[in-house]
Amino acid sequence: MTEFGKQLTRTDTPIPGLVVFDLPVHGDSRGWFKENWQREKMVPAGLPDFGPVQNNISFNDQVGTTRGIHAEPWDKWVSVASGRIFGAWVDLREGPTFGAVYTTELDPSKAIFVPRGVGNSYQTLEPDTAYTYLVNDHWSPDASYSFLNLADETAAIDWPIPLDQVEISAKDLAHPRLADVTPIPPKKTLIVGSNGQLGKALRAAYGDQPWVEYTTRDTLDLTAPGLETARRWRDYDTIINAAAYTAVDTAESPEGRTAAWAGNVTGVAALARIATGYGITFVHVSSDYVFDGTKTGPYTETDRVSPLGVYGQTKAAGDAVVSTVPRHYIIRTSWVIGDGNNFVRTMAALAERGINPSVVNDQTGRLTFTATIADAIQHLVDSRAPYGLYNVTNGGEPTTWYDIARDVYRLTGHDPDRVTPVTTEQYYADAKTPIAPRPQNSVLNLDRLRELGYRPAPALPTLTAWLAGPTPQAGSTQFMRTTNTHG
Repeated sequence: MTEFGKQLTRTDTPIPGLVVFDLPVHGDSRGWFKENWQREKMVPAGLPDFGPVQNNISFNDQVGTTRGIHAEPWDKWVSVASGRIFGAWVDLREGPTFGAVYTTELDPSKAIFVPRGVGNSYQTLEPDTAYTYLVNDHWSPDASYSFLNLADETAAIDWPIPLDQVEISAKDLAHPRLADVTPIPPKKTLIVGSNGQLGKALRAAYGDQPWVEYTTRDTLDLTAPGLETARRWRDYDTIINAAAYTAVDTAESPEGRTAAWAGNVTGVAALARIATGYGITFVHVSSDYVFDGTKTGPYTETDRVSPLGVYGQTKAAGDAVVSTVPRHYIIRTSWVIGDGNNFVRTMAALAERGINPSVVNDQTGRLTFTATIADAIQHLVDSRAPYGLYNVTNGGEPTTWYDIARDVYRLTGHDPDRVTPVTTEQYYADAKTPIAPRPQNSVLNLDRLRELGYRPAPALPTLTAWLAGPTPQAGSTQFMRTTNTHG
């Protein structure tokens, strides 16, 4: 008999994400009424905001009608409209709880949230039983399903009505035992721009996991038509956008301006629409160039942006777009160093070649190694940190480009006094092409990141370790001039 007047409450089960809810049912002599799905009340009570797109009803004439065990690649919200059912759920997802079992009875005053990849089965305990389920994806022949035999000895489900006495399909009877089940893999992570400096660090961090995909501009053009149908996006949990237009000075030219807006805004907006539409977590990388650098003291996540040049303007616009995605992380960083052309690699190569550079000494910030960014992204995503904007750089005292150049010379066994300081104005005095304005203060406050338990390593020890790696080659020269000591 349905119990009336219960409070909306949740009960967790041994299967992660499988949650039973008691529903308030109001009844009198005419019958009963309940709110079967009420987002405003149920999400605060602990039901995931899973975005249902379809509502199905299964009607069963006879007691003992048995269906399952089916694991689908979507989430389900199952409740009883009339009658009563015995339900059995088996975790068929990859991971430590594979094979875990939970059983309970459901009547109209109870419902259960079944996460993607958890096998579900139902046996009716009363005639004319109907149960309804909301799902957050449409059926597709391309989706990946998994099945388990109802009589599997490992699961050892204690069916109220023995399986040899029930109404059941031949197909369900023929499902494999647990030892032969293909586990449902995790939802996919898509890393965009995987050939860049950050992309390579993300490759190193995420490795060759089968659920991680890496794309380049050649394999996924964010500005091309048809992006929204280029993947089965419902299968993705996270998109990490490591792609960006970063030619800061070229962005000041007409051609560069067009390319910067296309790469940093148009493409980002396309990914943001997809992430919003499919409930995907969107990770996006921002820049210190969104600030004008006039603030005294480090920039926080709440400081207003005021970019000086085209590149900074496009990054600020991209950030604004991403901030509208319900599940987003914006990683604001500065002075990035990784596997590719960069300032540190150039300084090391010049030191080895006997070249004495002039380096700007009126821009202040901290180096950020791409391995630190990749590690911080994993920390935020894996820990399900609150969505929003996070500053990410390496730690330690702020320095100038001149200071860093001296450190590189010293750490590679060369005289740091070979580096000459110049102002930004002096450095660019003879420039023949448009030069983007640089923020003089690029120091980012790291308190919010540290409050989440992530403390980035200091920049100088990280620089020391980085220089001990493969032999640096010449790269970026945007902050130095050189004179050759060999004439």
